[in-house]
Amino acid sequence: MRLHDRYLLRELLTPLAFIFGAFLILGVALFFKEQLSTIQEHHLDTLEALAYCATSLPEFLVLILPIVLLLALLYVLTQHARHNEITALRAAGISLWRLCTPYFATGLLASAAYFALNETVVPNCARWAQAILDRHATGQPANNQPHNHSLFNARARRVWTFLDYDERTSGMQNPTVEWTLPDHSWRLLRADFAVRTNRVWWFYNAHLSMDTGLTVDTGRHTDLKPIGPTTGVWTFASGGLTKDADVPPAGLTNLLAVPEFDETPERIRLLLKFADTQTLHASGNADIPLTELWKFMRNNPGLRPEDAHALATKFFGRLAMPWTCFVAVLVAIPFGAQSGRRNLFFGVAGSLFIGFSYFILQRISLALGMNGQLPGWLAAWLPNLVFAATGILLTLRVR
Repeated sequence: MRLHDRYLLRELLTPLAFIFGAFLILGVALFFKEQLSTIQEHHLDTLEALAYCATSLPEFLVLILPIVLLLALLYVLTQHARHNEITALRAAGISLWRLCTPYFATGLLASAAYFALNETVVPNCARWAQAILDRHATGQPANNQPHNHSLFNARARRVWTFLDYDERTSGMQNPTVEWTLPDHSWRLLRADFAVRTNRVWWFYNAHLSMDTGLTVDTGRHTDLKPIGPTTGVWTFASGGLTKDADVPPAGLTNLLAVPEFDETPERIRLLLKFADTQTLHASGNADIPLTELWKFMRNNPGLRPEDAHALATKFFGRLAMPWTCFVAVLVAIPFGAQSGRRNLFFGVAGSLFIGFSYFILQRISLALGMNGQLPGWLAAWLPNLVFAATGILLTLRVR
């Protein structure tokens, strides 16, 4: 690293630290203003309140990181331009692109930090925050009320509905499973309780019904025949029932084992997370990392078109968002490196205008992607491509 690289980097880090600290203080103040009633309601002490606040900071950091970097760059470049430092360095034979190498390196590091926080820390923040609130929630039955769940396994064409699900034991209350076999016959399975043990789903007090055909006009199931077990242990596989199944879980009788149900606890958890249509279509949510998005896309190729568009936009959006930090560098260079004496607040005004324009374009682009009017990858990357291209073209015109 040359002397001028160290100088430019040092001059950038100072306002970057001050601006970052100012935003952080503002974020903490706003958090306590909005969450004070929640903290008092759950009787959190000082350390717990601080820990509760810390769970909100990662999501706030990824939100402000590109803005902070853009604001600091515009400010410091404006300062260099006012004192003709950039002109002197360029007169010494250093090109503008080479001169901005420390800024590009900072942008890449900020993008890496954005990606790491967004994929590893931010998805767990809501769970950590709820765990802190639940420490003083014992004895409150409202937090333990069962919830109705419904999920669809697109690859196997199975619909599950159940009252509640325990991720620790893989047990669910009052499950109902509806699916279609390869011969187009229909099955309906109801039970009081279900649990997955030794890679097999066991249904307690199960009732299995079948349908030999469908009425085309109404789509209603007809010829519903009860073929479920009444006593003992049964196994259902490949469309048939057999008596005397393998050894069931201890303490349970009158069981139906269904080995062909391949919904593992991990897949159940993913399906539950994506069962909420609002979660799937809220492209701005940061609660689902890329690994889980990829697993869901791979295991559910038969999604509805509108859900497939939303999922693709969300997936590529999480890939594109970290690069906002690097795009901020490309945009800041031509706006801040122009020679001439300008007002000190030029960087502030410029960053607000650029940030607002980027936000508007991003919202429009993501909305078009969620609606299927743009491919998911294009909707996610379009704001970055537009602003990066604009920054490069304007930089080439800087004299």
